Amino acid sequence: MTVTARKLQAAPAVLTTAAAAAIVVPLKRATASPAERILPMLRALAVAVLPPLLTTLVILAIWQIAFDRPGATLPSPAVVWREASDLILDPFFVAGSQDMGLGWRVLTSLQRVAIGFSLAAVAGVLVGTIVGQSVWAMRGLDPVFQILRTVPPLAWLPISLAAFRDASPSAIFVIFITAIWPILINTAVGIRNIPQDYRNVSQVLRLNHFEFFYKIMVPSAAPYIFTGLRIGIGLAWLAIVAAEMLTGGIGIGFFIWDAWNSSRIPDIVVALVYIGVVGFMLDRLVAFVATRITRGTASN
Repeated sequence: MTVTARKLQAAPAVLTTAAAAAIVVPLKRATASPAERILPMLRALAVAVLPPLLTTLVILAIWQIAFDRPGATLPSPAVVWREASDLILDPFFVAGSQDMGLGWRVLTSLQRVAIGFSLAAVAGVLVGTIVGQSVWAMRGLDPVFQILRTVPPLAWLPISLAAFRDASPSAIFVIFITAIWPILINTAVGIRNIPQDYRNVSQVLRLNHFEFFYKIMVPSAAPYIFTGLRIGIGLAWLAIVAAEMLTGGIGIGFFIWDAWNSSRIPDIVVALVYIGVVGFMLDRLVAFVATRITRGTASN
């Protein structure tokens, strides 16, 4: 065999080795184990739950120690559980027209809050937009609003009872007149703080008043509007509890007043817990909607 033939026979082996070296074998992506996926979730859950849970346990322990004695003016947590556990374990029982669980009473109060707060939100945003957009409207209406918003909510109750002659619409009116002021004022401030560049762009695009309202004004003032809505929903929940104490019915406010007249202090304690939890959930709900709509720019 000649030298040239040997070179030709060796060449394919050399080429095959070079081609094999040039092949890139992709590495398989390492998948996270179930433990690696669950641990971060458990850690985040512990950070969110453990601090308030420990704080609650400390408060309950101090409360139990302070009032666990004969002749105590307030019931201890053990007494509350012993005498009012049915309100906690079965919130939706119905044994009569006035004998029902706190769940139904809370839903009745929430229905009134939903109506009054919705009316306040619509009216507050519309009037706040006018006040924020017009200098003359601000000069004429702002002093009147500043005076009316300082009137306590319950001071409106006799006026509403005289006007509507019924407890339910009177309570809704008290919610409306209580919740509208922070919504209106925050909306007006948000409208006044719209950058001038946005107004110039609307003029260049020749947007009409309706297009300018929902394309420029509302998105720009949304963080201010939702800040007012969060304040308003808290005030509305406070107002309905106070109004129901005087107007009666089956709401959570009247339950507290009726329990006081019957000297059922443990029932009042349980009702206060219900009120606090529901108020917290309402605030979180509005905050969640604000975060989704404003993409996290609303005030926390």
